[in-house]
Amino acid sequence: MMAVAIEYLPHYTYEEYKEWEGRWELIFGIPYAMLPAPMIEHQRVSTKIARILDEALDNCKKCMTLLPVDWKISEDTVVQPDNMVYCGTIDNPNYIVRPPKIVFEVLSPSSIIKDINLKFQLYEREGVLYYVIVDPKEKIAKVYRWSEGRYVKVGDFSNESVTFDIGECNIDFDFGKVW
Repeated sequence: MMAVAIEYLPHYTYEEYKEWEGRWELIFGIPYAMLPAPMIEHQRVSTKIARILDEALDNCKKCMTLLPVDWKISEDTVVQPDNMVYCGTIDNPNYIVRPPKIVFEVLSPSSIIKDINLKFQLYEREGVLYYVIVDPKEKIAKVYRWSEGRYVKVGDFSNESVTFDIGECNIDFDFGKVW
């Protein structure tokens, strides 16, 4: 019965998405509002992640840290991960088109189901090398590495360091500095 209901949902494209006000994501033609705005703890953790990543990439000229920007996967799928490590050139000033090497999603009550299910499958399908699901409430990060077409769990981390080998550079990331 669910498959029948899906065919009645509107299907939007990037051209329509560009005209919307506020923050949205578009996944397989279905819009997801990025509301309410992230809570203070979410923003604080995301800011720390960005700082750690940025400092780790000081000597890497091929990769950069990005905060939420559009990643246009297809004409009907555009997402804005909380934190990314992107390597290579940026061909369009409005969005990226190739998968980031690392994506961090910081969980919030309004996004938890989407982040651990829908985005997990989407990032896996697109070949994002590492997907990190960060839970600020539990002070734990679940790290997954893409291998042979699927994610394999590296582990759960609270105060440990992890080395992300992204080919171009290695990033030593201390999760103890996030909380």
